[in-house]
Amino acid sequence: MRRREALRRRLGGADQQSSGRLRRRERLRVVANEAVGPYALIRVERGALDPGIPGQFFMLEAPGRPLPRPMSLCQAPRGELAFLLEAVGPGTRALATVEPGDEIYVFGPLGNGYRLDVEKPLLVGGGIGVAPFPYLSQQLGGPPAILGFRSEWHAEAAELVPNAQVVVEPTFVTELLSGEGDVFACGPEPMLEAVRELAPHAQLAWEAPMACGYGACYGCSVEIDGVLQRLCVAGPVLEAA
Repeated sequence: MRRREALRRRLGGADQQSSGRLRRRERLRVVANEAVGPYALIRVERGALDPGIPGQFFMLEAPGRPLPRPMSLCQAPRGELAFLLEAVGPGTRALATVEPGDEIYVFGPLGNGYRLDVEKPLLVGGGIGVAPFPYLSQQLGGPPAILGFRSEWHAEAAELVPNAQVVVEPTFVTELLSGEGDVFACGPEPMLEAVRELAPHAQLAWEAPMACGYGACYGCSVEIDGVLQRLCVAGPVLEAA
């Protein structure tokens, strides 16, 4: 009983620490659901939530589904939080159907974000991996970006990121990556592995299935330096080396 009550309090909105920032769970009203190519940009009222550090994530309630879904913060305009998602499974499809006026629970910010104290930032992203870059770019003052997509339709998301050079398959972002600059990367795992080879000091945002977002369920365990660790706690942003 005590364990259930403690878990209920943790999920119910009590302030907690994540990378030195307050995190909490709130039920927020959807402001807009905008199409960006094949993606959906979901805007919700910010409430008392802190937008956190670029690269951190939030757990968003998927209407009608038992588990929330982890989403990087895409934009943080005054009074709002915005999340870019691709409807690829039952959870993200449910989130993609929300309408203005609907309310969903949002929990965060969670995990570890990007380290911003670099001299020459370069953003490198692929597909829906561009999701954290608008907010990251804003915090870094609009650095150059290299973004790759599977089609021109998907590449419409590049409009959210200033100073972006865009490539479409069969051209890959690594063909434009010289190894110079302080790389911030997010995208599919093969792209991240290729970036790691070219830029061993890059900061990479990895993905794994997450059910809770704060390390209780161990659903996001991945091997890091030969040891299984919870990505939601150790990451999701990791040093390439």
